[in-house]
Amino acid sequence: MTITRKSFIFGTAAAFALSLGAVDFAQAAKRLVFGGGPAGGTFQVVANAVQVYGPIKAMKDYKIKAQSSAGSVENLRKVNQGKSHFGVVYSGHVFQGRNGMLKNDPNKYENVMAVAFLYGAPAQLVVRKGAGIKSVKDLAGKRVGVGNAGSGAFANCELFFSHLGIWDKIERNAMGYNDAAQAFGNNQLDAFWLFTAFPSGAVIMAAQTNDIDLVDLAKDAEDSGFFKKYPYFAKLSVPAGTYRGVDSDTPSFQDAALWVANKDVPADVVYKVLSTIYTDEGLAHMKAQKKTFKAMSIKTGPMGIVTPLHPGAEKFWREKGVLK
Repeated sequence: MTITRKSFIFGTAAAFALSLGAVDFAQAAKRLVFGGGPAGGTFQVVANAVQVYGPIKAMKDYKIKAQSSAGSVENLRKVNQGKSHFGVVYSGHVFQGRNGMLKNDPNKYENVMAVAFLYGAPAQLVVRKGAGIKSVKDLAGKRVGVGNAGSGAFANCELFFSHLGIWDKIERNAMGYNDAAQAFGNNQLDAFWLFTAFPSGAVIMAAQTNDIDLVDLAKDAEDSGFFKKYPYFAKLSVPAGTYRGVDSDTPSFQDAALWVANKDVPADVVYKVLSTIYTDEGLAHMKAQKKTFKAMSIKTGPMGIVTPLHPGAEKFWREKGVLK
């Protein structure tokens, strides 16, 4: 995969700055904080995995320390402030934050720079086979599981459904995936939304008790201009046979979980850390921590990034031939 710089948005350093300002490496004790997520979540697994990798631990000049957080938006804000040097943030939140588009937050988070693609979070909408639901717009008046309140799944469901004008026309049920699958199986829901890697255990569970189908979300997104308004979403398909009874590919879209860094983290540090993780041994280590990281590779390194790369990352990916 060759990615040009045309898709990257360059700007000046942030005009908006919070009181703590940027990272002061002259004062820092060479301790780099890596913002993860809630305990047990994939974001936290990323931070922990980088921290414990032997060659990273052996770095003499800097030590990486994983730190839990509430997730993507908190990491965005902390990296922007310099409270965290690295973090895991959805590409969508990096884009929205940089452009002052976050919900109920007009601030611009311009100190956050992309380092690498980690994995994708695909949208999936589960319905009963034969229910006549071929589009999100067919959900008007239906009972829909929309993800846990405060979660990325809920936020992206609200974003997409609101864009299609359907958010206020459904009976929304905020619940986790497993609870939604159970409610779906008990005929308490007509559909449920997920924003997670496939195959999902919740969808597998739903397919054991019902004949299910997946809705073509990419068509709704394309027809409505969703991809033009939110360019960080990438098209993909859920392959045929991923779930019992779904025998054809189902087009959809995904956001990307990104490794990000504060702009003041030295370029040579970012370059060195990437050079350590993106080796055969480093990638094997990451995949051993969680299967989700099988998406990490040299080829996919700049994937899903529509905001400025950190200079150290730009140098690394350019040298690897996946950036021009």
